[in-house]
Amino acid sequence: MTELLYHTDAYLFEFSATVTALDTVQQGVYLDRTAFYPGGGGQPADTGWLLAGGHRLPVTKTLRGPLHLLAGELPPVGTPVTGRLDRDRRYQLMRTHTAMHILCGVVWRDYGASVTGGDMQPLKGRMDFEFERLQKDLIGEIEARINAEVAAARPIRVQLLPRATAFEIPDLIRTKINLLPEGIQEVRTVEIVGLDLQADGGTHVASTAEVGRLRISHYESKGRINKRIYLDIVDDEAGG
Repeated sequence: MTELLYHTDAYLFEFSATVTALDTVQQGVYLDRTAFYPGGGGQPADTGWLLAGGHRLPVTKTLRGPLHLLAGELPPVGTPVTGRLDRDRRYQLMRTHTAMHILCGVVWRDYGASVTGGDMQPLKGRMDFEFERLQKDLIGEIEARINAEVAAARPIRVQLLPRATAFEIPDLIRTKINLLPEGIQEVRTVEIVGLDLQADGGTHVASTAEVGRLRISHYESKGRINKRIYLDIVDDEAGG
């Protein structure tokens, strides 16, 4: 089992670890601990580097496992390594993922609409809602409300809870379908205090103030009651 450092410290951009296994088919290594996020919930996987024996090996992608795909010769099992994330990219994704939760929280709180899908890249993303009516005046209203939540500088808390305890929380699953596998006995929750509480495995900033100014750049209908909202972070001068 790999210790998932990103679950408890999203700001850990460098860490030490040991190679525990190789995958020569996919050209990757497993580590005893990692801060590389393997992707999920719409958030892309981390990239970066492993420093091993004086060599700087690019981590081109991280897969579930987590398996770190490398460009270059694989270091042998037992090799001590230093992992370094692409810090700027990860921090942008942290801000973006939190922005998606702000949007989801506002739409759920104020309009009662469930999420039906989503995706993100650094500083931009889209989210689909079970939303029957969505017009320009409502988009302007939603944009104003999500920026008010950024300005409120709400703290963000992460917890790991037993599955039974987590599922006692009302509306913990905001997606239309519960995507948590039955075998998972510990559920990670992310809370924007006073706005939103969801089961989530991704990485987030510590306060909504770090997200930056938000703009709804586009919206469209994907069906009778399925609407898509595109969100951008337009102020990239937030702290970090």
